[in-house]
Amino acid sequence: MANETMVPLLPCASIDEIHDFAVALGFEVTYRQTRPNPYLALRRGGIDLHYFAMDGFRPEDSYGSCLVVVDDTEPLYEAWAAGLRAVYGKLPLSGFPRITRPRRRANAGGLSGFSLVDPAGNWLRVVRRPEDPEPGTADLADPGTGTPADRSRAARSGSGEDTGSPDGPPGESRLLLAVANAVVQADSRGDVGQAVKILDGALRRDADAGDLGASARDRVEAQAFRAELAVRLDDAATARRMLDEVDRCVASARGQHLTQDLTTVLAQLEDVRAWLSAQG
Repeated sequence: MANETMVPLLPCASIDEIHDFAVALGFEVTYRQTRPNPYLALRRGGIDLHYFAMDGFRPEDSYGSCLVVVDDTEPLYEAWAAGLRAVYGKLPLSGFPRITRPRRRANAGGLSGFSLVDPAGNWLRVVRRPEDPEPGTADLADPGTGTPADRSRAARSGSGEDTGSPDGPPGESRLLLAVANAVVQADSRGDVGQAVKILDGALRRDADAGDLGASARDRVEAQAFRAELAVRLDDAATARRMLDEVDRCVASARGQHLTQDLTTVLAQLEDVRAWLSAQG
């Protein structure tokens, strides 16, 4: 039927905290109630979010989640990232709130996606709309769905095997396929530890392969993601080591137009460098 709308109701400890967070991201308040039950209704374009307050609610305990489907993830990410920087003075990569970067999702047909975790621990999962969705396509909202083969690959990826994805571009290196699997673990499932296992194993095998390994461009992308994962784990030593590896790759591959090809990735690493500077 026409004109039907579904709106997620998400828990929080304080609607005041959610209000300040959401307004910075460009949401407008469409309804607010403080008594008897605190309630906040928000809207940004075609996105409606409603929050209800619960005494003693902790973000660590939240299972709240919703899906935002867009034509292009980059504009929304850039707008939300700018709002977060304005409020918090930096891009929050760990804790509550936090945001991940748009990356290709192996569990979403290779489409780009990112996640915003609000101050209450609810996940707003932003995914790119498929151009021609086919029957049987994995549910973009649930990282645990997919074909038996998808689930088998996910299970093997937990052991650190860079099994790759059949949806990757032809000729894509095993290292980038491992990055795609690590993204599923860290950015879709919130399991940073498993993502680290996958990526560390893949980087180690790539180093052992020597000249037969991935290109410098692919190594930089993998090392940059590993540096971000280190920030999420509050692991300054690994973050610094990965940045050093990135700098070495960039310096040794100037003739390959590496910096031009990965301008966005290298720019995003400035947030990691800022985090490290704050650590002292």
